[in-house]
Amino acid sequence: MVKGKIGVQMMMLKDKVAELGAYETMLKVHELGYQSVEVSQIPMTKENVKELKRASDDFNIDITAISAPLEPMMPGQQQENLTDDFEKIVSDCRALDCQFIRIGMLPFTIMGDKEKIMNFIQSAEEMAHKLQEYDIELYYHTHHIEFQRYDGKFLLDLMKENTIKLGFELDVHWIHRAGVDPVDFIKQYKDRVKLIHLKDYRIGDLHLTDEDFKDMKNFFFKFTNLIEFAEVGAGNLNMKAIIEASIIAGAKHFLVEQDDTYGRDPFDCLRDSANNLKEMGYADWF
Repeated sequence: MVKGKIGVQMMMLKDKVAELGAYETMLKVHELGYQSVEVSQIPMTKENVKELKRASDDFNIDITAISAPLEPMMPGQQQENLTDDFEKIVSDCRALDCQFIRIGMLPFTIMGDKEKIMNFIQSAEEMAHKLQEYDIELYYHTHHIEFQRYDGKFLLDLMKENTIKLGFELDVHWIHRAGVDPVDFIKQYKDRVKLIHLKDYRIGDLHLTDEDFKDMKNFFFKFTNLIEFAEVGAGNLNMKAIIEASIIAGAKHFLVEQDDTYGRDPFDCLRDSANNLKEMGYADWF
């Protein structure tokens, strides 16, 4: 059977990097058994890039992907981006021996506007061609908003049909939250999806008080907002089937991510996810 590599999406460790530093955080990742990371929401200062590289060499951790928006998420926002800081981001990517740059999400101000989104994706496609000259692949990370339908088609499918080089980092939690079966959907993206986010989905506890029954709006708000991000294997998604479908589609890198750990230490969550994945039969993917 084809093997993938299981890693960590470091967005969930951004506070650890701020507290411990990039090197010590990567040491903890190594001690948990992971040998791959995707860097996101961590300032790409000279110091952090240097320490990430040092940790990568010392602990044999692959820097699979780094993150950069195509443009600032909001007009006027000071944010390193591919349009304005291309040379710097490519330099970081090369310094880290990284193959992928990923766009984390749509700019906030174009969400819900099909025409603006398609223009943005065309710009991303042009950037993907430009990065190809440097042997770097550009990927776009999905949420649920890309599953809005336009003339009967998912926006995400329209994005795929109108691009060639741009890859898609499919996030299984958000696919499921959009009401779509991740197993079936991932197969439709064969050869466009080397990166997968393993993120589980659970229904949380309904904590009610007497006040919630005095105003039923409070009750129904809690009742309809029970969805949580779960440790991989601790939620309701069929992760084994998702992983097998992803391999069929050509995925190579599986990044564990949990957007909210609900007060738990993220290292403990990552340990649970690793243990659950090993119990599923993926111990040799670490």
